[in-house]
Amino acid sequence: MQRIGRRAVAAAAIAAATAPLGAPARAQAPAELRLGAIFPLSGPLAPLGDESFRGLELAVEERNAAGGVLGRQVRLQRADAPDEAAAATEARRLCTGPERVAALFGSFSSVVALPASQVAEGAGVPFLELGAIADAFIERGFRWCFRASPRATDFAQLAVAAVAEVLAPAMTTAPEALRIAIAHEEAPGGQSVGAAQEAELRVRGLQPVERLAYASRAADLTAAVQRLRGLETQLLLHTGAPGDEALLFRAMREAGWRPRMVIGTAGGYGFTETARSIGHGFAGAMSADLTPFAVNERVAPGARAFAEAYLRRYGAEPRSAHGLATFVGARLFLEALHRAGGTEKERLRAAILALDVAEGTTPTGWGARFDERGQNQRARPVLCQWQAGPQGLRQVAVWPREAAVADPVARLG
Repeated sequence: MQRIGRRAVAAAAIAAATAPLGAPARAQAPAELRLGAIFPLSGPLAPLGDESFRGLELAVEERNAAGGVLGRQVRLQRADAPDEAAAATEARRLCTGPERVAALFGSFSSVVALPASQVAEGAGVPFLELGAIADAFIERGFRWCFRASPRATDFAQLAVAAVAEVLAPAMTTAPEALRIAIAHEEAPGGQSVGAAQEAELRVRGLQPVERLAYASRAADLTAAVQRLRGLETQLLLHTGAPGDEALLFRAMREAGWRPRMVIGTAGGYGFTETARSIGHGFAGAMSADLTPFAVNERVAPGARAFAEAYLRRYGAEPRSAHGLATFVGARLFLEALHRAGGTEKERLRAAILALDVAEGTTPTGWGARFDERGQNQRARPVLCQWQAGPQGLRQVAVWPREAAVADPVARLG
């Protein structure tokens, strides 16, 4: 698969600019390959939905500059799906309307991915997920749904491993002596992570003091924080919608209470605006997260190059690692489309299942090996932490050791 860069783009531009006027007409170019792209581009999920779409867009532009898929230029049919109803409606339009797409990319949010992929499966259109984490996405037995990114269970296992293998030793405390609580929103992604965290804690012989679920799109988390404080929570495992992080830390500040550590799960925990809005009170916060840009390049070759390409394309630094994750996933699926020799779905499925990419060879550090359910078994999250630097807080990889660029700090603040 091609590395992102300017050479291929420049070569295409030079070829177009230097073509002689009046030259004989060439054979008609192959028809465009239309692929759908369904993301939340408005509403509360829009910032990270748009960031995710940009990673897909960069992957498509890179592929087109290198000749496209089987000589066909890829054109994305973008759809905005801010909620479940819109996800189903827009997926139906893309899968069965006049401009029917050959496959459908999504979607950042499980709220979007679950209904949209159900529509796509019914229409026989492959659904290629790049970021939604709910385990249910891949557990329904659908034949045409595939996910390149990690599952909720992967994030949960990493967070619990960090408690037992990173934080407890640093705090010189036995893991079973720590008072651990789980808090999550009631949306599919949050429920999936919370259930997996509780199960993983029990596997390790650890008993959570609470698993607290709160309403999706909550306006305030004061009651939840008072409950956690009353339980004398020391370590909090939190999964919420983007924006819930600010609600949580605001409620903690107003209550005058802070646990020894908060470990979040992706979402807004890796969003630069989250750190900016919370300020230095966010220092030390950890998350089981997508591969950040501050990562050991031996494990994730090309992460910095992606950030540079993003800056050239959009005129700003990446707002989170979501675009990097969707870029890598889209690269894998575009390569599978190319190897399939066309868009016939059985051949595409076979090409996806045949992908064999070693870990440590992509900008996220992921590899590619899909199981029969369509889940990439070589996509893994990284333990990240917001640490202070010369230019303020930045999110860095702290574990596993081979990915780390800084040592973990076992405290908030």
